[in-house]
Amino acid sequence: MSQIAFIPIDNRPVCYQLPQQIIHQAKEHTIFLPEINLMGDLNRNADINAILDWIDSLKDIDIFVISLDTIAYGGLIPSRRSNDSYEKIKSRIDQMVSILKKHSAKIYAFSSIMRISNNNINEEEKEYWSNFGTKIFQYSYNMHKMETTCESSYMMACNCNATRIPQDILDDYLNTRKRNFDINKYYIELKKQGVFDTLIFSKDDCAQYGFNVKEAIELEQLSSNEENIFIKTGADEIPLTLLSRSINKQKHIKICPVYLNPESINKISKYEDISVEKSVESQINLAGGVISDEKNCDLILLINNFKIEQGELVMDVYEPEYNKDLIIPDKPYFIADILNANGSDNGFVKALFANNNLKEFFGYAAWNTTGNTLGSCIAAALTYYGAKQPSKKDFKLLQLTRFLDDWAYQANIRSQIRIDKENLSNTVLKIKMKEYEKFLFERFEVKRCHTEYRFPWKRFFEIGILIKKNYIRLPFVDILFYE
Repeated sequence: MSQIAFIPIDNRPVCYQLPQQIIHQAKEHTIFLPEINLMGDLNRNADINAILDWIDSLKDIDIFVISLDTIAYGGLIPSRRSNDSYEKIKSRIDQMVSILKKHSAKIYAFSSIMRISNNNINEEEKEYWSNFGTKIFQYSYNMHKMETTCESSYMMACNCNATRIPQDILDDYLNTRKRNFDINKYYIELKKQGVFDTLIFSKDDCAQYGFNVKEAIELEQLSSNEENIFIKTGADEIPLTLLSRSINKQKHIKICPVYLNPESINKISKYEDISVEKSVESQINLAGGVISDEKNCDLILLINNFKIEQGELVMDVYEPEYNKDLIIPDKPYFIADILNANGSDNGFVKALFANNNLKEFFGYAAWNTTGNTLGSCIAAALTYYGAKQPSKKDFKLLQLTRFLDDWAYQANIRSQIRIDKENLSNTVLKIKMKEYEKFLFERFEVKRCHTEYRFPWKRFFEIGILIKKNYIRLPFVDILFYE
């Protein structure tokens, strides 16, 4: 039995609730998180000192899974906004390391490489992003491309972009990047000292070129002689990947990827910089699985991948839906539905439930990016398959949550209600979800339960789901479990 301490990125359900749902599938493990009110959100930083005190108070912990951005900056979003000095941030990390040394536990950690979003939306960035975000992205892209390709023709484009960005804003942006990059280099030194068992640097919202891509290459070079340091495309799913790695790496569970569109495995998903095939292989290996052929595997990963271009439901970019009869593998299987970013393929979900074979089913996800989907479903499937004391009840809860979120809300209801901010209402959401929850409860043979829904960050991008019936509340868990 393992006792796991988990420090998430922030308080979103996919960051705070989902890791608990994954671990609860295996009764031999216990997971502990800081109380949810200590975690950051869209506009509030985590209470770093309280979280450090919480770490210090823990006893008999076997595994720590730590989102380093939470300790360094107060969360993933604050890592892009914080004006704290390198010295102040380093002092927090040093305090954390001092506390961790009191525990004889393995430490799995990750840090983000600061993203560069290609838009003028400042919801998760500094204020100036609303006017200069796209220009900064272009400047970053062109500067790195010029350096990489030695094409001097890009210098003029870079200079033009730079002149449209006020110098004080460009200086602030570049200084923030340098500070975060220096902190990431410090993590490599700590890894070399033996502080971390595994360290991952994440690339979020990637393009082919950019300062973030350049930093990833440099971090890889700096850590080339060190085991268990990885540079990975993705972000929010990485703590789940580390959670899975911490408990499943020694089990050697063999996974065979099966693509519904095998001719398109070299296509690159939106918000990523590597092919679908490489993303799948990377996610399996990092989560502690082993890639195998279909004959010798334990689990089949069925991948509903796109043929030409990945759909993007938020942006109303649609790939043709799956429209065939679905042949279910004759082995235990689970599903990564990546036809779209930000939501399920309605045609595929329809075919899946029409097949009426969920006996060997080990999970589904269609959460946000390809990396998010793969990381979450692989972590969940490995944990449930490898459990010494599996909990079917908690497996069902996890799957109900994923289908209600990824399919019902993201692929259907979100497009209906996002046109009017007055629809940002828990009551409206509850009414819209009724039809889908009734269908899903019947499919998973669960008696009708009371459900509640919410918009945790007061925006349409994500929802929180609560299911209850003869329930008990678990420590630090922002969800109720049905019985």
